[in-house]
Amino acid sequence: MGAQVKYVLDETKIPTEWYNIVADLPRPPSPALHPGTLQPLGPADLAPLFPPELIMQEVTAERQVPIPEPVREIYRQWRPSPLIRARRLEAALDTPARIYFKYEGVSAPGSHKLNTAVAQAFYNKEAGIRRLTTETGAGQWGSSLAYAGAMFGLEVRVFMVRASFNQKPYRKAMMEVWGAKCVSSPSTETEAGRRVLAEHPDTSGSLGIAISEAVEIAAQNADTNYALGSVLNHVLLHQSVIGLEALQQFEMADDYPDIVIGCAGGGSNFAGLVFPFLGEQLRGGRKVQAIACEPTACPTLTRGRYAYDFGDTGHLTPLVRMHTLGSAFVPPGFHAGGLRYHGMAPLVSLVQELGLIESRAYNQTPCFDAGVQFARAEGIVPAPEATHAIRCVIDEALRCKQEGTARTIAFNLSGHGHFDMQAYLDYFAGKLEDRNYDEAVLQAALADLPKVPA
Repeated sequence: MGAQVKYVLDETKIPTEWYNIVADLPRPPSPALHPGTLQPLGPADLAPLFPPELIMQEVTAERQVPIPEPVREIYRQWRPSPLIRARRLEAALDTPARIYFKYEGVSAPGSHKLNTAVAQAFYNKEAGIRRLTTETGAGQWGSSLAYAGAMFGLEVRVFMVRASFNQKPYRKAMMEVWGAKCVSSPSTETEAGRRVLAEHPDTSGSLGIAISEAVEIAAQNADTNYALGSVLNHVLLHQSVIGLEALQQFEMADDYPDIVIGCAGGGSNFAGLVFPFLGEQLRGGRKVQAIACEPTACPTLTRGRYAYDFGDTGHLTPLVRMHTLGSAFVPPGFHAGGLRYHGMAPLVSLVQELGLIESRAYNQTPCFDAGVQFARAEGIVPAPEATHAIRCVIDEALRCKQEGTARTIAFNLSGHGHFDMQAYLDYFAGKLEDRNYDEAVLQAALADLPKVPA
C-alpha cells in the first residue's frame, strides 16, 4: 500500500457550527450604509431582501453560529469533502513541498457554492418565502441555488452574466433540470437590464448588472427574496465548513499548512478555506501565509480602492466598504466568469487591510497552463476560476524547490471544469487571449465612487 492520498472524515464530523472570523479580528468591519441617508443599516432596511435569520448572521459578532440540522442533513449528500494530497503533482514538479487541496467539486453542482445555497434556501423557506432571485457568473452559484431550491420547494430565477450564458449553455441546462429559470443578463425583464441594453446593447454583462436585476425583482414582490452567492458576511460564514473540516483533516495527516491559497472573485471560497486557519492564528495558534489569487483583467484586491461602494451596477444595494474597481466597471469577457466582479467581500477586504493576507493577480493563459498541468498529474479538470489558485500553488512549490525548503501548501479546489470545456478547447487551439481592462474605464469607475464622509 502506497502513501496516503485522501483524508476523508466520517459524516458525523461535519461541523455543527459555522465559524465567524469577526469575533477574532482586532477591529470590527465597517457597517453597511443606507445609500440615501448614509447611515448604518438596520434590520428593517434588509428585510425586503433577506429573511430575519440571515440578517442576524450578517451582523453577528458571535464566533460560532449553529448549523440547523436540516442543513446538515443535506450537507451529508457530499460533505465532508475530501482533503487530497497532490502527490503526483509534487512528483511532476520535483518539489520538496507538500501540496494538499480541499476538493469542493464533489457536490452535485460541482462547486463550493452549495454550502451557502442550502443554508439560504432553508432560512427563506422557514420565513415563508416562495421564490428566490439571484445572479450568477460562471453558473456555479446559479446551479447551486437551483439545486437548493429543489430541495426546499422554492422557485428560483437566475440572471446569468451574458458572457457566461453564451459560453456555458450546459450550466443553464443544469439549472433547468432542477426547476430554475435562467435568463441572460442584462435582460429586458427589468428596468435595470433595459437601461443597460439601451446604452450598451453589445455588452458582455457583469455580475454587478445581474445583481441589479435580481434585486429589482425581489424588492418588487413580497413573496420573493434575493440570494447572493458570495461577498456578504453570512455567505462567508456558511463557507467556513470547508476550513473547519480541513483543520480536522490536517490532524489526520499529522501536518499543518504553511501557506493557504484560494482564488478570489467575491471572496467566498477563499474565505471558506482560509478564515478558520486565520482564526486559529488570531487566537494564538500557528501563523499561515494566506494568498488570494485573482485575474489581472479584474484585479479587485491588487488594484481596487478600499472604499464604500455599491454592490451592484444599478445602485439598488446598500453601500459596503470593500476593495472595489467601481460599480460601473465592466471587466472583459474572460473565461473565469466567477471572478468577474467589481468588488470584494468586505471581510476579505478588511483582512487584507489588516495585513493578514496578501493578493496576487494572474493572466488567464498561465492559469490554464497550470490547470492543464494539474489535470495531467491529478486527473481532475479544474474550473477556470480555480486555476488561478493552482497557478500560485505551482509557483510556490517551485520556489520551495529552488530554495530547498519543504513547506506545506493547501489550496481550495473550489470546483471542477466539466462545463468549461470550450475554454480548454480555446486554450489548446491557441485562441485564449490575456485580455486586459481599459485603464481609462477603470479610472472613470473609481472617480464615480460614492462620496461618503470619513
